[in-house]
Amino acid sequence: MKIAVLGGGNGSFAAAGDFALQGHHVRLWRRDAELVAQHRAAGSRIVVKDSNGRHDVQLALVTSDIAEAVDGVELILCPAPAFAQPDIARLLAPHLADGQVVFLPPATFGSMIFARAAHDAGNPARVSFAETGTLPWLTRKHGPFEVAITIRAKRLPVGVFPLDTAPHALAVIGLAFPGVIEPCGDALSGALMNAGPIIHPPLIVMNAGPIEHFERWDIHKEGTQAAIRRVTDALDAERIAVREGLGYRGPHFPLAHHYASEGEQWMYGRGSHDRLTDSGDWRERIVLTEHRYMREDLRLGLSLLVSVAELVGVATPLAFSFLSVGGAICGEDFLEGGRTLASLGLGHLDRDELQTLLRKGF
Repeated sequence: MKIAVLGGGNGSFAAAGDFALQGHHVRLWRRDAELVAQHRAAGSRIVVKDSNGRHDVQLALVTSDIAEAVDGVELILCPAPAFAQPDIARLLAPHLADGQVVFLPPATFGSMIFARAAHDAGNPARVSFAETGTLPWLTRKHGPFEVAITIRAKRLPVGVFPLDTAPHALAVIGLAFPGVIEPCGDALSGALMNAGPIIHPPLIVMNAGPIEHFERWDIHKEGTQAAIRRVTDALDAERIAVREGLGYRGPHFPLAHHYASEGEQWMYGRGSHDRLTDSGDWRERIVLTEHRYMREDLRLGLSLLVSVAELVGVATPLAFSFLSVGGAICGEDFLEGGRTLASLGLGHLDRDELQTLLRKGF
């Protein structure tokens, strides 16, 4: 299959390398032309390290021209951070073609940003936009053209916009992730599967002291204590209550299963948390006010959760509190300017109107 991967971070390199390892035709786009030139000079290759060793794989194309990257591909995968989505969506919008699938893993309802950008660009192509609950790889780059994959996802709940195009979209995504994709309904359902806004805000806020004290800190190891886990479970209960308030059925992929040794298997499967911490790749220097857990998962992810909760009349006191405390840490008002239904251009819709849009599209 022909796949375009957008971005130059950990997730994008894991995606490009892993898809090439599977034998797909892979094009990697990133906007920095100088870094693209360096990658081309190195042979347009990626070294993938996993439990089976080192794999030197060849990409079909590395480019800073997004039109060249997506021309004729079936799947476009963009694992870039949520705060990068609006710019990428505007660049991509004019070049989308009938039948293409844009997959955002995960997205914080970014599927609506990409779909809106195509609509606003006047592009009439029939395109599907989909998102899931986590990045399909626990991964970190170990060099400019080398990436380590600790775990590949075992289950990926995927929501599609417009929902009417789901059969085609899920079939295409399933070719890239065989045996892993699980339909979960529309794109908002997919957005409310996002684990990042649940697991990361308690870790980044409740570990603020040691993060600022120590040069390097693994918040998934030393920072995941019983008290923090209890808060995470309570925050996750708010997410699940919002899903149920919208009429979405289970499985809801409760985050508690990520840590459990028995019961329902979570997205990364059994023992994933221990393998993550054992890798050592998440022991890192964290700039508290700049880190993705704060700027993306807390500021954008929880503001979306609170916004949707208000639509369905579900209380989210913990999500609201983390927005308040996170904003205070950063010296900003996270309750204003985050990602909400209003900021996505959907604030005028009631619940029924929103669900009709999610099913039929613009």
